[in-house]
Amino acid sequence: MTRDLDTATPAPQAPAPARRTGWRRLTMIAAVAGPGLVAANAGNDAAGIATYASAGSQYTYGTLFFMVLVTIALVMVQEMAVRLGAHTGKGLGALIREQFSLRLTALAVSCLLLANTGLVVSEFAGIGAAFELLGVPKWAVIPPAAVLLWALVLFGSYHWAERIFLIMSLAFFAYPLAMILGHPHWGAVGHNLVIPHVEANKDFILLAVALIGTTVSPYMQFYAAAGVVDRGAKPADYPLIRADAILGAVFACVISLTIIIATASAIGGTGPLNSAAQAAEALKPVAGQGAELLFALGLLGASALAGAVVPLSASYAIGEAAGVERSVSRSFRDAPLFLGLFTAQIVLGATVAMTPVDVIQLLIGTQVLQGLISPVVLVYLLVLTNRRSVLGPAANGPRYRIAATAVVVGVAAMSTILLVQTVLGWFDLA
Repeated sequence: MTRDLDTATPAPQAPAPARRTGWRRLTMIAAVAGPGLVAANAGNDAAGIATYASAGSQYTYGTLFFMVLVTIALVMVQEMAVRLGAHTGKGLGALIREQFSLRLTALAVSCLLLANTGLVVSEFAGIGAAFELLGVPKWAVIPPAAVLLWALVLFGSYHWAERIFLIMSLAFFAYPLAMILGHPHWGAVGHNLVIPHVEANKDFILLAVALIGTTVSPYMQFYAAAGVVDRGAKPADYPLIRADAILGAVFACVISLTIIIATASAIGGTGPLNSAAQAAEALKPVAGQGAELLFALGLLGASALAGAVVPLSASYAIGEAAGVERSVSRSFRDAPLFLGLFTAQIVLGATVAMTPVDVIQLLIGTQVLQGLISPVVLVYLLVLTNRRSVLGPAANGPRYRIAATAVVVGVAAMSTILLVQTVLGWFDLA
């Protein structure tokens, strides 16, 4: 009798270690998740939302397959950035300074600072536009929003700021809900996700270029690598950091797809849009006030997240290039250049956003600057991850090197096309 009880007792306890192991793995992923997810989601900022919404309003579901390709590109680029940070303990700016010409490094980070400052203006304009959709004037919300974002970085540690950034990312779940309210044609959505759609006209090509330009932005790579370093990650943490980068890139692109589908379902074929706020207003008569409010909520969260991440990425890049202290966990006294640059960008961005500035023209200018530095930064990223002298056995293997080269060449070519087209447009030649 005793033997029967002894043999029967352990049976129900057998699954417990598996459950504990599963929870432990989820806890570890939650603990490491951060830089990759934050950097990728910051790409879905006010300008990005406007671009995705315009894709849906112009070509309905026609750009969905292209966004699948963009997702693959973003995954590879972000993975290379966090791999550099995890295995070298240095950010992208520091590695570029060490491995390449100091003059080219100074030019790249200077252009990044100028482009990012323009983007910061658009992020605060996005915060103001989101509240204006809710009936609150922008002058009442932009100053306190700037102070809150500034205080988040100045008076908190990196880990604390990162958790807040991740909480801000929850706002992106508003877009899948807005997509459902738009009642999409799921058959057409599925078809366009797997079947390429290309139109041989300048507008479609430029929109494709804009989609990849707003999704794979230079500041994202700088922030992803620097964030990994700032949180103190080691090579042993790389598997989970890699998972964070990949899942973050996929999540960000899925959100982009839902924005395209939402606007395609409700207002597809009505022509281009100039802002995310315009997209929200256009959704109201078709998909209802709920869709407009969800779009406004998503715009607010996206703009607030990017409003902190974009200036941080430039501060990281310049601090790394100058070889000075740079960390969110440091005080102003310990890292004056890093936190001073962040403060200046926040003040300038919020101040300009309060004026009647033409945000669209400002974004065009920042696109030109990003078009200048994006090919350079991506080539730097590829060369650095190819070098065994930098990464040792973690360097790109032969197959990955071929795939990464194809991605970098493709993205760089797209950025160059947008740059040339924009400059020609200034002289009425395009």
